[in-house]
Amino acid sequence: MTVARERIGAIRPDPSDPSPLRIDEALVRRMLVAFLREETRKSGHRRVVLGLSGGVDSAAVAALAAEAMGPRNVTALFMPYRTSSAESAMHARLIAKTFGLSLEEVDISAQVDAYFARAGDVDRVRRGNKMARERKSIEYDRSWPDGLVLGTSNKTELLLGYGTRYGDMACDLNPVGDLYKTQLRELAVLLGVPEVVVRKPPTADLWVGQTDERELGFTYAQADLVLYHLVDRRLRPADLVAAGFDATLVNGIRERVRKSHFKRVMPLIAKLSLRTVGHDFLYPRDWEAD
Repeated sequence: MTVARERIGAIRPDPSDPSPLRIDEALVRRMLVAFLREETRKSGHRRVVLGLSGGVDSAAVAALAAEAMGPRNVTALFMPYRTSSAESAMHARLIAKTFGLSLEEVDISAQVDAYFARAGDVDRVRRGNKMARERKSIEYDRSWPDGLVLGTSNKTELLLGYGTRYGDMACDLNPVGDLYKTQLRELAVLLGVPEVVVRKPPTADLWVGQTDERELGFTYAQADLVLYHLVDRRLRPADLVAAGFDATLVNGIRERVRKSHFKRVMPLIAKLSLRTVGHDFLYPRDWEAD
């Protein structure tokens, strides 16, 4: 038996078996609440800020933040564009009400449209990126002077590069970035996120009718299982194909991960000195002066 076959036999990847993605939701909840409390305290901040889109990811982060910091110390923002769906607004308000948050609504249409006024016909992805960065700019503005901006990107989105640099991917703390989308949904149920939010098709709501899975070309359930074996278990694409996974799906996902690596790291700094930020000056957040 080859080494590759031994690895497959030991892990037994099965395209129809979601069990490797199962988590202890109660334990994860305690860990993430503690993470938010501890990291906010260590950095000297007193509150957190997040954008509520009406989707399950931001809803779960809102629930964790409310539990960790208390609802009064969570600034929740809903930032619609003129094409945003009424459903997104309704769900953002429902989430805020569920977790006792005061929701601030800031329409971004005027500034986005003013920016593109002389640009003519603009690609919808370019416009969507601008919308994402406009929202994040507002979150950082509202974090002054004593708040931290929370990220809501899950592990699936981060690995696939399905997000906007300095837009929805930007944050100070991200409690859910190590949870695949399917795992985050499980956690959301435990946290009490309304079922209508948990079950609806994921969408960034960047244009009318947009859904994540239609744009990606595969479901989150498919992606999560492939990513789990490629990333967490370090299997090769050939191992998954030999175990019965679709070759086009596996290779397509691997290429997305490879091509989007630049989105997951700090801007690369040319090394000139003995210790360079991002190279060999890598102290953790809790590094403190004597």
